[in-house]
Amino acid sequence: MNKKFISLALAATMLAGCGGGAASTSTGGGDTAGKVYYLNFKPEADEYWQELAKEYTAETGVQVTVLTAASGEYEKTLKSEMAKKDAPTLFQVNGPVGLASWKDYCADLSGSDIEGQLTNKAYELRDGDKVAGIAYVTEAYGLITNNKLLKEAGYDASEITSFAKLKEVAEDITKRKDELGFSAFTSAGMDGSSDWRFKTHLANLPLYYEYQADGVDNKDELTGDYLDNYKAVWDLYINNCTIDPSQLSTATGDQSEAEFIDGKAVFFQNGTWEYDKVKAIGDENLAYLPIYFGVDDENQGICMGTENFWCVNGKASEADQKATLDFMNWCVTSDKGVEYMTSGDKMGFNIPFKANPESKNTLFNLANANTATPVSWNFTTMPSEDWKNVLGQALTVYAADQTDANWATVEKAFVDNWAAEKALTAN
Repeated sequence: MNKKFISLALAATMLAGCGGGAASTSTGGGDTAGKVYYLNFKPEADEYWQELAKEYTAETGVQVTVLTAASGEYEKTLKSEMAKKDAPTLFQVNGPVGLASWKDYCADLSGSDIEGQLTNKAYELRDGDKVAGIAYVTEAYGLITNNKLLKEAGYDASEITSFAKLKEVAEDITKRKDELGFSAFTSAGMDGSSDWRFKTHLANLPLYYEYQADGVDNKDELTGDYLDNYKAVWDLYINNCTIDPSQLSTATGDQSEAEFIDGKAVFFQNGTWEYDKVKAIGDENLAYLPIYFGVDDENQGICMGTENFWCVNGKASEADQKATLDFMNWCVTSDKGVEYMTSGDKMGFNIPFKANPESKNTLFNLANANTATPVSWNFTTMPSEDWKNVLGQALTVYAADQTDANWATVEKAFVDNWAAEKALTAN
């Protein structure tokens, strides 16, 4: 994921070849080389994709354009761009639900060079026998922790091994926040640049435990058995953060990030993609905790997985498809491509390919060092963006007015709306 809010903009320049014309080379038989148009999902990586596109064009002469969608606007942007004559040749789906909408556009990547670079077939997204997508990054999320501040409050991250202990520490910090000069949690903002952290990433936890209990990896109807745990964590976040819960509807992702970097809060729910920013507090001060849920804390690890699958537009010309596959493979095999994708001062990704180096992303190393069972990413089974948005709206209303009736609306949004949205996608 992911995902800082930025305006939707075509940030790439259509890079020209020699003589100022459109770049092209011969592919044999007199055909003109194709071009690449990548619709990028990750706003926080936009700067580096633009640079990498220029590097590739300089090396190969192949034109690469990168368009980055605004946070929370990817699906809308993809629909708009796919309707155009020059549609993206490379795009992204988030897993099975996203694939259901776009499978007719996905070329079969079976036998491609990039498929051969994968370290595990588990990172393929399949549509029957067809390899419709390939994961290009694996990520982790949890509670990014400023252990220096935590020690100033009289604790150490190593002591927090359960929800009960996290609650004890957070509430104690809140009681002494004026004395300490910082809060327990950064603002749990519900602006569109931030709400995905709670209507998607935090909402993964009750899904994970319900799926685990039932021995499944998807459901058409939910019981909501773990929504009390969801409420307990949400209550902890909103009542022990930097701002009043009534202000959360307009609090942004940038705001939450800045609060952590500026030492205004100890805990920041976010992922390994934030490393380039949060390293400002010093690697030695970073700790990474699971989002303890009060169910099986002893065995619960960091949330690890992916919702980032590259797909090649099968409706693009053969030349453009070939150019796109060549670009993808270069990104994960060449020294320059791997540097940009994995370096901590660039994209900082952990890539599931053979050329992935030892990570320079401290958050990812901390996540890997956690020996408990990782929590799988089940939010890729969420039925729709509408489901997430309805849940987010209900969480926001509840945060401002924490009544039983308003929490019942959250439960309805989670359980009843899940069944309704799943039924719609099945038709």
